[in-house]
Amino acid sequence: MFWYEEEVRALENKVKAGLPPSYRVVFYGSSSVRLWETLEKDFSGNHVLNLGFGGSTLAAGAWFFERLVVPAQPDALIIYAGDNDLGDGRHPEEVYLFFCALVEKVRRYFPDIPLVFLSIKPSPARWSIIDRIRFTNQIIAQELKSLPGSYYVDVFSPMLDSRGFPRRELFADDGLHLSQEGYRLWQQVLSQQAQIIFNDFLKTT
Repeated sequence: MFWYEEEVRALENKVKAGLPPSYRVVFYGSSSVRLWETLEKDFSGNHVLNLGFGGSTLAAGAWFFERLVVPAQPDALIIYAGDNDLGDGRHPEEVYLFFCALVEKVRRYFPDIPLVFLSIKPSPARWSIIDRIRFTNQIIAQELKSLPGSYYVDVFSPMLDSRGFPRRELFADDGLHLSQEGYRLWQQVLSQQAQIIFNDFLKTT
């Protein structure tokens, strides 16, 4: 976990520098969160805090949870991770265990807040492991069904075209990270789920 330290310290300082006083939605996870440059604008009706860090895995998310999320004191938590775990060669069952470790920490510190997991995306760069991505999403979605106040949001399906392949316009040139169109789609999907999950607290522009 050492190589995350510089970015994690910067995020710690961001949290310590001051937090908004009212309802706060924390986005936590990998570079797909970190690179969401329009996040605050996309959800400008809220106090949104971006705690994504590059290359983050679910394992790293659990490891740094007390340093980053706990001090932020979220009123709702949205997580995107697991992509890099699979890209590093982890098996779906391992990723599931990392996910469970992270959720255990969420519920230990914040038993009542809404918890959202965004499904792992079907990126062209990782199409060779698409079966692992599908299975990981499946077992995580099944687990979330049994957890009160926890939700699985499917961004995987709407990112596929009519033939079942990734919609290329949703991805950056590297075929891994999201384009502006990709983030716009994520915003739309989250907005559609907002009333159910957040009692309409998660607002968009």
